[in-house]
Amino acid sequence: MDAAEFRRRGKEMVDYVADYLENIEERPVYPDLEPGYLRSLIPTEAPVEPENYDDIMKDVERVIMPGVTHWHSPKFFAYFPTGSSYPAMLADMLCGAIGCIGFSWAASPACTELETVMLDWLGKMLHLPECFIAGTHGLGGGVIQGTASEATLMSLLAARCKAVRRVQNFAPEKSEHDILSKLVAYTSEQAHCSVERASLIGGVLMKKVPTDNRYTIRTEMLRKMVEEDKAAGLIPFYFCATLGTTPSCAFDPIAELGPICNEENIWMHIDAAYAGSAFICPEFRPLLNGVEFADSFNFNPHKWLLINFDCSTMWVRNRADLIGAFKMEPLYLKHENQESGLVTDYRHWQIPLGRRFRSLKLWFVFRMYGLNGLQAHIRKQVALAKEFESLVRADKRFEICADVVMGLVCFRLKGSNELNQNLLKRITKSREIHLVPCQLSGSFVLRFAICARTTESCHIQQAWRHITQLTFELLQEGNH
Repeated sequence: MDAAEFRRRGKEMVDYVADYLENIEERPVYPDLEPGYLRSLIPTEAPVEPENYDDIMKDVERVIMPGVTHWHSPKFFAYFPTGSSYPAMLADMLCGAIGCIGFSWAASPACTELETVMLDWLGKMLHLPECFIAGTHGLGGGVIQGTASEATLMSLLAARCKAVRRVQNFAPEKSEHDILSKLVAYTSEQAHCSVERASLIGGVLMKKVPTDNRYTIRTEMLRKMVEEDKAAGLIPFYFCATLGTTPSCAFDPIAELGPICNEENIWMHIDAAYAGSAFICPEFRPLLNGVEFADSFNFNPHKWLLINFDCSTMWVRNRADLIGAFKMEPLYLKHENQESGLVTDYRHWQIPLGRRFRSLKLWFVFRMYGLNGLQAHIRKQVALAKEFESLVRADKRFEICADVVMGLVCFRLKGSNELNQNLLKRITKSREIHLVPCQLSGSFVLRFAICARTTESCHIQQAWRHITQLTFELLQEGNH
């Protein structure tokens, strides 16, 4: 493919993508396939000779699209949203064209510097404390990770390194192995599974703190667990708070938990993967009060801020804590400006060496939507969730299972777990809408998350009519 054909095919692809998104409602939101469907549809080996582009595009419809779950369909209400907008897609195209591997400032200065500035822009939208903003006299700054899972792991590993060094400073006779065997981390029993996974990768013990009837951490319980562990000779070193838990979008009281962590030399990381985007709205910003006690904070613009995956933003209070834990300086990666104090090499802030020019997506979206446009998107989706909540509350067969704060509604049919499992099976099999469950207080609960950028009130009404029709059929069969 030469430049001339690329121009032609590129325009065709833009038309294909635009048609796909404009007509996505016509496709079943969830595929009706058995595992292994694809292997029989394509050859067992790569072609020896070049193939025709038109044939490849025909195979996109024949092979790929039947196996796609359409996350950007307004009939998709599962998990949490994954962001999408036309400006972000165009920025991603430019990122692919530039194709730099931004492991250092010298590898592509614009890649590093735009990221630093975009994280400052976003940090200011969130009204983060100045210590997290790179363009100030503070010691912190921001970085784009691939996912919140990576951000959690990076924070835990940095905290582990800091804890080992702190102990060895006053007890140099203690080996790293001895110290690691005594480290203990904490998180909510409602935290995402990636938090526990980070502790497994980091080789440290993690304990789950019980939650109250609103599924938020009980502050007095964290304090009690820390005191008991210290008395047992363990070293509390890390706590991951969650703002917007995956099961129910609950919010840990970080303004109460933070001082405990600061008093005990415990690194506090805040995982706000989904809910963090909403903190750009003044009415939701109080939920972030207490961030001033945190050592690190993370959320995913690629969930709810119209940025296509992947783009997970992370800020640290003291960048030296992160850089100091992972810094490697082989000669082939050094450059003459790295000690100037004016640049940062983001390879020291992450697990991979290479990195894409992801800040272009932030730059395009921030400029083409503006803060007002992004706030309007958040508010619209919260209003749609409230609309669905009101429909559920009006039907006495159903119950709401958790506070509806943002774009997630947790609900269930009054009755057994089996009854709700059967309802969800019918919903999934219908392929009209897509939901996933969670477990709250031992109950099987259905999650209804407002996901697609194009979701409107009519889609909420249609989804509820579909759910109630399937409910009627299920209950009728049960009566027989």
